Amino acid sequence: MDFTGKNVLITGADGFIGSHLAEMVLSMGGRVRALSLYNSFNYWGWLEQSPSLNKIEVVSGDVRDSNFCKKILEKMDIVFNLAALIAIPYSYIAPDSYIDTNVKGALNICQAARDASVERVIQISTSEVYGTARYVPIDENHPLQPQSPYSASKIGADAIAMSFYQAFGLPVVIARPFNTYGPRQSARAVIPSVIIQIASGSKKIIIGDGRPTRDFSFVEDTCNGLCQLGMCDSAVGQVVNIGSNYEISIFNTIEKISKLMGANVEIISENERLRPENSEVMRLWCDNSKINQLTGFTPLYSLDMGLAKTIEWFTKPENLKNYKATIYNV
Repeated sequence: MDFTGKNVLITGADGFIGSHLAEMVLSMGGRVRALSLYNSFNYWGWLEQSPSLNKIEVVSGDVRDSNFCKKILEKMDIVFNLAALIAIPYSYIAPDSYIDTNVKGALNICQAARDASVERVIQISTSEVYGTARYVPIDENHPLQPQSPYSASKIGADAIAMSFYQAFGLPVVIARPFNTYGPRQSARAVIPSVIIQIASGSKKIIIGDGRPTRDFSFVEDTCNGLCQLGMCDSAVGQVVNIGSNYEISIFNTIEKISKLMGANVEIISENERLRPENSEVMRLWCDNSKINQLTGFTPLYSLDMGLAKTIEWFTKPENLKNYKATIYNV
């Protein structure tokens, strides 16, 4: 089964995961309408560099506008809602904007999808909603713990989407990826930040807290998981994790990167990059058995394989020039 003949809306398609997802859905036969956040420069983010851009219908707008959402959902069969503010540090500074975009945006998409009678809404969640693991690996029954305004906004968005399934029968799937990495990722994330610093010649790698553990998924695996859920009827009305079922600390991840890049570096923890004490999520480890049972999904990339492809992309001069190695991205 694939997306042949399906009209697919991807919000947040100008971003890291969204641009990769647009390309994958297109390769699977879907007709893609990609939402890029409106700006006066008519700039479409990472879609600008996509080799598939001429096959994608790009629209500019904002999910915070309910009338706009109704317009872009017309004649759509499937919608992947990735439109969100995702930078955790900035959510401490501007929490109102996270509620407006993440919660109200999800509401607007769900209302428009209900009115348009779409076949499937895949609401993209995040492993951050689980907070620091109370048990591992983390399955979909793990308690939700809002340890940042960002994670609280995503819990709210998930709840809004699921309420439309319960109240109105909207065919919703809550897809909950763990930590995705790969080409095009923002430098605010630890893996690209470390690669960029090493590639720029730095011998001292500046990070926040190196102790937390994460379950990293290469972007192609995350997108494949999303596509599988988009085609899985038995996933409707459910929350489903997407991850690798492999846990590694930030420190050990940096060691892997430096070894792959042939670099001998010193790791420095900078206070500016630390989360508030009770806000840091110290442990994330995905139980991915549910998505495997529902769809047969298993990750194709080991961490070493994914890091190698990520390093290859970031170290190309034409890609590296898009990043500022000396600036901390909030």
